[in-house]
Amino acid sequence: MGLLESKIAVITGGGRGIGKATAQLFTNEGATVVIAEFDEVSGQSTANELGAHFIKTDISNEESVNALFNFVSSKFGQLDILVNNAGILADSTLKKLDSDSFDAVINVNLRGVYLCGRAAANIMIEQGSGVILNASSVVAHHGNFGQTNYVASKAGVIGITKVWARELGKDGIRVNAVAPGFIQTNMTAGMPEKVVNMMGDKVPLKRWGQPEDVANAYTFLASDEASYITGAVLNVDGGVVV
Repeated sequence: MGLLESKIAVITGGGRGIGKATAQLFTNEGATVVIAEFDEVSGQSTANELGAHFIKTDISNEESVNALFNFVSSKFGQLDILVNNAGILADSTLKKLDSDSFDAVINVNLRGVYLCGRAAANIMIEQGSGVILNASSVVAHHGNFGQTNYVASKAGVIGITKVWARELGKDGIRVNAVAPGFIQTNMTAGMPEKVVNMMGDKVPLKRWGQPEDVANAYTFLASDEASYITGAVLNVDGGVVV
């Protein structure tokens, strides 16, 4: 019997990278997965591959988010796990950072977490149980050059996580965050090899992480094995924060 047997899980940005690895592992552990993905091609492809459900979703748009959770509620009558995984980058130094790029990242990475979290919590409060997992980043702890918008969003996610853990605990809902470090995904695939090697050398474990490393953390936190963990931020970074 899997760790997530008979659980209903929504994973935002589940079409590729960390989201896809998480969807794969959740499925292997017995969960029914709904992939909420803006990119229709990767979202549908992953859903077909895993036998999951796909709903095209713009997590920065309230109507789109409400449609997603209305589908889940009507189709399954329950929601056990939300993984707020979707995120984007638009890196620039402060001097060159335009307001559109700032807003775009905040709208997806922070507003999207808020909209999905609120919709999921409404279902979970009614049933008296649930798990919300939010994607932060190690850069939220110490900042990162050229990432004003991204760091602001991921630091905000940590704050949101702690607030929700306080508010929702009485309703049987656990809320935690995962803060990945250097993970090899589509977002990092275009980086020059020299930069990849240099960044890898900064990690105490001397390697980049894989999407499966983060998926394992999500799976543990989503399971009953983590039943007394809430309000936590789990770094999955090979020790880079040290």
